[in-house]
Amino acid sequence: DNFIWMTERGGRICRVNPKTGQVLPLLTLPDVVANGEGGLLGMALHPDFGNSPFVYVVYNYGSPYREKVVRYEYRNNALSSPRILLDDIPAAGIHNGSRLLISPDRKLFITTGDASSSGNAQASGSLSGKVLRLNLDGSIPADNPYPDNPAWSTGHRNPQGLVYANGILYASEHGAGIEDEVNIIEKQRNYGWPTVEGPCNGGEAVFCTANNIKEPIWSTGNSTFALCGLDYYNSDRIPQWKHSLLLLSLKNTTLYQLKLSADGKSVTGTKNYFTGEFGRLRDLCISPAGRVYICTDENNGKLIEISKPE
Repeated sequence: DNFIWMTERGGRICRVNPKTGQVLPLLTLPDVVANGEGGLLGMALHPDFGNSPFVYVVYNYGSPYREKVVRYEYRNNALSSPRILLDDIPAAGIHNGSRLLISPDRKLFITTGDASSSGNAQASGSLSGKVLRLNLDGSIPADNPYPDNPAWSTGHRNPQGLVYANGILYASEHGAGIEDEVNIIEKQRNYGWPTVEGPCNGGEAVFCTANNIKEPIWSTGNSTFALCGLDYYNSDRIPQWKHSLLLLSLKNTTLYQLKLSADGKSVTGTKNYFTGEFGRLRDLCISPAGRVYICTDENNGKLIEISKPE
């Protein structure tokens, strides 16, 4: 609708006019609990929003601390009729994942972090440390890899970026002290955490071979940048960014351009932008006209528009 839809950790959902900066509140969720890094964290709008005006959100709540995915309806400039699609996901003051994405075949993907319990990323009975996949009504798709289980992939530490492009689902993920990653998410694949960080090397090779590990297409090596928001750019407005992943970092306060190969399955080059200019960079979105909007993770936070080549 030519507005930016925005969540805030305290529970507020707003529409932002990108031309004027006007913030139009829609709803403050009543049961959000924002402990540590937790709170209201992710949102996705139905791709056919005009006919199916559904808004999907994921947030932390309750005691013991948990996470849930809820669908709202948008009517008359308000959100109403909440429906819980999935709840009792483990949560913590750190590592809650919480990116939502609706794929072209109308499946809802949900990233979950390990919720400060790294072993759960490999545990088939836990919803932690996974990429989950649901039908848009909250039911489990019949073609999910594990019967009656929303898990699509396993072995994740804390994925906080998610985008679908080139027929590929890409995710960015926080490493511990090294090896932040960008991964291609595939059905029933294992991404290694906590045994494997980044590419399979050294003593990790045996575990990788035994567990069908999918290695990242890009990682930060022996450091951590705190990778976060992720999107795909393919507009003529900023020509040098065409066919690239745009990736933000919190710790390194940088936008990274990851130029993709023709098939989108590997990174052929990188370039850094805005390092230190705006502080911690949390998430980004791209308008139909090719403008890029970045939100910062600062106090006070900002929305920044990039609309011209450098």
